[in-house]
Amino acid sequence: MEVSKRALLGTIAALLVLFVVGILGKWEAENGNDCFIRHSLRETAAKAEKSAGENTTGNTTENTAEYMEIKRIALTFDDGPHPSYTEKLLDGLKERGVRATFFVTGEHAELHPDIVRRMSKEGHLIGNHTYSHIQLTSGNKETFKEELRRTNEVITKITGNEVLYVRPPYGSWDKAFEKELNMLPVLWSVDPLDWCCNDAACVTRKVVKAVSENDIILLHDYYASSVEAALMIVDTLQEEGYEFVTVEELLLD
Repeated sequence: MEVSKRALLGTIAALLVLFVVGILGKWEAENGNDCFIRHSLRETAAKAEKSAGENTTGNTTENTAEYMEIKRIALTFDDGPHPSYTEKLLDGLKERGVRATFFVTGEHAELHPDIVRRMSKEGHLIGNHTYSHIQLTSGNKETFKEELRRTNEVITKITGNEVLYVRPPYGSWDKAFEKELNMLPVLWSVDPLDWCCNDAACVTRKVVKAVSENDIILLHDYYASSVEAALMIVDTLQEEGYEFVTVEELLLD
């Protein structure tokens, strides 16, 4: 019984509200204030929506973007320069505002000095990948060192810059060379094995799945699929808030 009374009272109250609202609406409309009422309602709703958005996010969209954490990673390329693939890669990196690190071989640098010069002018870091892509073994240390020296001379002659970083083929390195040659080895933390796969989408998925902040990604600018994958990787990771920097910037940060 008590419940029925409450329900009846609630219904009466609701009808009274609707009646009053109807009378006021009619009066405002007859007095030319209908547009003002609708405008005020819209304005109030907009303010409420804005307030709700600020309370939910803590910041406006602009402030959120301003304080978004930037994750830095380095994109590196071995074996080049290639006469056409590297040019295409440089075009794509320039369009996206990305600087990378290129570990070139001395013989390819000698064949394509204009491409190496362009790398340097566009802000990319150039490192040493030996002269003929030789792998260091226990029996060829002197030959290996000579290839590094020869490649340094080639790069410096083209760019005018000293070479400080080396990417030893297959990761084989002797720490004693660091003092002897005044060079620092740069290995990698993400390797999608792009050199044995011509599927750009597959290479991209491997990198995107594995990458995290401060990683060094290994790719090769000597294959068309690798260049295609590289630009896909850049597009995807930039959307995720990553910033691409040279190896030197990453190491010295």
